[in-house]
Amino acid sequence: MNIKHSFKIAYKALKVNKTRSFLTVLGVLIGVTAIMMMVALGSGAENLILDEISGFGGETIVVRPGKQPTGPTDIAGTLFNDSLTERDVELLRRKSNVPHAEKITPFVVVPGNVSYEGDTYTPFMLGGDVNFFVDFYDAPLLEGDTFTESDAKQLSKVAVIGDKVRQELFGESDALGKDIQIKDQKFRIIGVLAKRGQVAVFDIDNLVVIPHTTAQKYILGIDYFHEFIVMARDVDTVDRTIVDIEATLRGAHKIDDPEKDDFFVVSLSGAAEQIQTVIATLTAFLSSVVAIALVVGGVGVMNIMLVSVTERTREIGLRKAVGATEKEIMQQFLLEAILLTFIGGFVGIVLGGILSFLVALGLAQFVASNWSFSFPFSAIVLGMGVTTLVGVVFGLYPAKKAAERSPIDALRYE
Repeated sequence: MNIKHSFKIAYKALKVNKTRSFLTVLGVLIGVTAIMMMVALGSGAENLILDEISGFGGETIVVRPGKQPTGPTDIAGTLFNDSLTERDVELLRRKSNVPHAEKITPFVVVPGNVSYEGDTYTPFMLGGDVNFFVDFYDAPLLEGDTFTESDAKQLSKVAVIGDKVRQELFGESDALGKDIQIKDQKFRIIGVLAKRGQVAVFDIDNLVVIPHTTAQKYILGIDYFHEFIVMARDVDTVDRTIVDIEATLRGAHKIDDPEKDDFFVVSLSGAAEQIQTVIATLTAFLSSVVAIALVVGGVGVMNIMLVSVTERTREIGLRKAVGATEKEIMQQFLLEAILLTFIGGFVGIVLGGILSFLVALGLAQFVASNWSFSFPFSAIVLGMGVTTLVGVVFGLYPAKKAAERSPIDALRYE
């Protein structure tokens, strides 16, 4: 009996009990659908983040205080670490120390709300050079102007706001020249950034930027920075620039052992690799959790196939009586199990693709406008490979039981 004929018999046997066959493959279908969605959404998230990082520029280097975080609880420590100072900025800006650095911009994070005539809004506030966003994020001014180094030296209370902040506080009214309040200090708006949306890790529309000196003196009461952003000359000089930054800061902080660094340096190319690793690990973990449904589905297939073997005992006896070998009987029932899981896997892949596409549309509409649908070919191969394996593993025992039936006992079975 050839494979083609065996498949025909297997298909007819499954067609006889449509409802039972459907319920049998349901567990496999759900498991494959969930895994496909995990892989597709993980790939979409990875593409989104990497696109944002590439928009930031591969020549970007970030210097932060403290030890490099190894978990969420470590992140807060970088905000309260005082290891990065104005003196460090001056040393890094010397060409003799870091010759390949084009621009070095210090920033501080300013928590809290902004208010205007009783209206309050919570933006993302930074103390730093607003021209960094204009020049490197392609975020032009809608109106007004940016503040200068002179404003920073004079501790001027001026601010540049994003388009969303303007709408929340002023509606369609003119924002230029108006005073907003940050904590108990008034800041005059001298510029409004054009609508730009999310770029890399910043939502430009939701920004409020003030001079870092003013933020340190009047808002935070600190004399250190939360972050330096360094722009290397080009991507090829990033590694050399990182080495120079580390050497300069270690010399300034009198650190001999790199293990005792009170700062850490991250390049966006390195961050991209880390993000890919994290997302791949998370996707694999979630997929393995969801794969429990496949095991449940596989057990269901095995149970139904055992029932089928019992129900078709006389059929097995007749086949053996007319010359069918144990190998052919085993092949027949194994093919039925594989066909069941294959159908469940195929439908699961199609359904997973459709649901992933719909979820991607929703995310693009309500979360991130540049979220794109991604359904890797490897996911399809994985889905079909796993379902075939489930069919073989969980169909092997029932097929073996069928093959071992004695033809005489089978013919006597009622």
